[in-house]
Amino acid sequence: MKKMLFCGWALAAGLVLGSMMTETAQAAIVAPAAVEVRPTVVAAPAQKDNYIETDEVFSIAGLQTGNLTSHYKLAKYDVITLNVLGFPNGLGYSAGYTQAQATSNQSSTTTTKSGNIDEIMVGPDGYAAVPYVGNVKLAGLTLDEAQELIQEKLSRYVKIPSMSLAVKSYGPRRVYVMGEVTTPGIRKMDIDSLNAYAAIVSAGGFTKRGRSTRVQVIRVIDGTMYYRQLNMKSFIRKHDLTQNVTIQDGDIVYVPKSNGIRWTEDILPYFTAWTYYKAITD
Repeated sequence: MKKMLFCGWALAAGLVLGSMMTETAQAAIVAPAAVEVRPTVVAAPAQKDNYIETDEVFSIAGLQTGNLTSHYKLAKYDVITLNVLGFPNGLGYSAGYTQAQATSNQSSTTTTKSGNIDEIMVGPDGYAAVPYVGNVKLAGLTLDEAQELIQEKLSRYVKIPSMSLAVKSYGPRRVYVMGEVTTPGIRKMDIDSLNAYAAIVSAGGFTKRGRSTRVQVIRVIDGTMYYRQLNMKSFIRKHDLTQNVTIQDGDIVYVPKSNGIRWTEDILPYFTAWTYYKAITD
């Protein structure tokens, strides 16, 4: 009889314990599903997918002045001159940025002669005020492309047998030099020194913790980040010219620490700062 009672008690305890374990297991199964719904999607992985290493968008920097501008494209604050055959004193129309406006924009200055337009500045929005035509977007065009566009538009109002276009002065380019350099920040670069090594030098050079063998030049094109990794140590010590590339306005030159590069800690914060800066300045 006692044996039967003991077996009955053991069976009841087993059923209760099993019920408790079943409820616990169900809670354990349900809980993760509830937790997975709460977090929002993190943007970093999506941005990292658009962080592409390539050599195609970067070109090797030349050693001589002319090598950097052989396929030059106009940019904001550039000053160009129009020379139209038959109009030695200009087109008789004053337009473009004035001396005071150019100075306030901290760019190269423009002047006019006898009220006739001789020089045209590309504004901060990429447009330039062309005589008779009005505002024309010139930023991003080569000199030949800009000349063809202006001549085609002017020909609707003025008979132009021939016209030439030249750059009188280049606007400053702003490059972001970040990471392990002495004075990181935004650096103004002249057109003749638009290369990764010059950008690092302008920021005071590498710190003791800077990894010169894994420098990255980053460029954003249509929302996608392209980068090229450079070995500046080989460029400096072995004169390997392939390890120095030309840079453009808005590029990022990043020098990592000697322990390597981490996307979320190293690249993403600078990209976020770059995006914010461009949003308030463009």
